[in-house]
Amino acid sequence: MMRLLTGAEKGSGGFVFSPRSVDAFGSTVIAEGADDARQLYWVHAWTVGPDGVITQLREYFNTDLTVTLLSGAASAKSAAAIAAAPPKQDAASSSSSAPSAAASSSTGPKCLWQSRRADRAHKSLPGLVLAI
Repeated sequence: MMRLLTGAEKGSGGFVFSPRSVDAFGSTVIAEGADDARQLYWVHAWTVGPDGVITQLREYFNTDLTVTLLSGAASAKSAAAIAAAPPKQDAASSSSSAPSAAASSSTGPKCLWQSRRADRAHKSLPGLVLAI
């Protein structure tokens, strides 16, 4: 399939996924990484069902991603689970991948995760918001 999508010749080295971080909140798992040359940046967002089976995969290449929890009764259970979990830190990054999800009186959208590219200051990429 890769040859069809990329035009790569058979037997070429191919693309190696090297995860730099993996974070989970609620039923969503985010994996982030780059190729060895740091030319391609990727984020995978998986939705995992109650039985542990991946039910959805979203893949983003060379895109800065922000994951946002929308307000509302349907997301109250997810918000409680996220608020109860401590934010995860990535030792390779100076900023947190999971901004504080502590309970607040605000009912608006809450940022749960943001891309952490090492080359952010030197390379601009399009941004996208994934609302869950």
